[in-house]
Amino acid sequence: MALRHAVLAALLDGEISGYQLAKAFDIGVANFWYAQPQQLYAELTRLEKDGLVSGREVVQENRPNKRVFRVTETGLGELERFTAASAKPSVIRDDLLVKVQAADRVDAGTLIAQLDERATAAQAKVELFEELLRTMRGERTEADFLCHGEHIGPYLTCLRGLAFEQGNRDWCRNTITILRSRQAAARTQQ
Repeated sequence: MALRHAVLAALLDGEISGYQLAKAFDIGVANFWYAQPQQLYAELTRLEKDGLVSGREVVQENRPNKRVFRVTETGLGELERFTAASAKPSVIRDDLLVKVQAADRVDAGTLIAQLDERATAAQAKVELFEELLRTMRGERTEADFLCHGEHIGPYLTCLRGLAFEQGNRDWCRNTITILRSRQAAARTQQ
C-alpha cells in the first residue's frame, strides 16, 4: 500500500484541509498507516497533480486562507483498483521484540522497564480508541451501529486498532510477569 491510498481513504468523507487530514491521521488512520504531516502535505500535492484529488482555496476572516481537498472520480477509481488487488500479509518489525528475543542474555530489568513503557503507551491508545468508537456510534449500541451505522469503515479500522493495542498491552504485561517471576526464581536459587 502506498501513502496515497491511505490519504484517499481518509478523504472519503468530504472536503478537508491538510491540517484536518493530519489530525485525522494522528487520531484514526495512524493505527494502520503512520505518516508525518509534511508527508501528507506532499502527498496531497502529488494526488492533486495526478488528478486523484481536487483542491480549492477557502478564504477565511481573521486567519490565513486554507486549501481543502476532496477525492475525484479518478481518485475513487484508484481506490477501487487498490481495493480489488490482493492484500499482502502484514509483518511485524519491532525492536522491542528483538530485545525480548535476547531476554536470556540481557538485563531483564531494562527489558521490564521498556515493556512497562510500551504497555502504558498501549493503554493510552486503548482509551483513545474506546473514546473514538463511542463518539462514532453516538447513542447507539455497538451491535446496532455495526448493522445500521454510517461510515462503517473508520469504525472497523478503529476496532482493529483497539484490538491491536489491547494485544500489545496484554502481551507486555504478561511478559513482564514472566520476566519478574524468572528473576525471583533465579534469586532464590542463588
